[in-house]
Amino acid sequence: MSRVRGGDTKPEIIFRKALWHEGLRYRLRYKLFGRPDIVFPGPKVAVFIDGCFWHGCPEHYRSPKTRTEWWDNKIAGNKRRDLEVTQHLENLGWKVLRFWTHDLKGDRLSLCVGSIKAIVRGAPSELNQD
Repeated sequence: MSRVRGGDTKPEIIFRKALWHEGLRYRLRYKLFGRPDIVFPGPKVAVFIDGCFWHGCPEHYRSPKTRTEWWDNKIAGNKRRDLEVTQHLENLGWKVLRFWTHDLKGDRLSLCVGSIKAIVRGAPSELNQD
């Protein structure tokens, strides 16, 4: 697992380029609890891009066939941590958005960018994030 990249993954870079193209300026490596992938400090918006495998996407996650119990515990721990981070940031007044990597493919990318654009600029969001 030491080779797993902590940031600047292909989906993150594609997403950041799309945000930049829309005129949205953000911060990376912002010192905030949970280390969000993208931060908009002014409107207090933290964006996380969750990998389908590492965060247990309900659509795409499949438990590995070996060391199943270990992986199930690992993914369950990641989900618990994600929930704790989201709750902590929301308690501090931050709006937390989480996108799956599959959300950043094809036509869905523009919906994700549109939802961030609406929130950062103060309009209602097109995409309801839970």
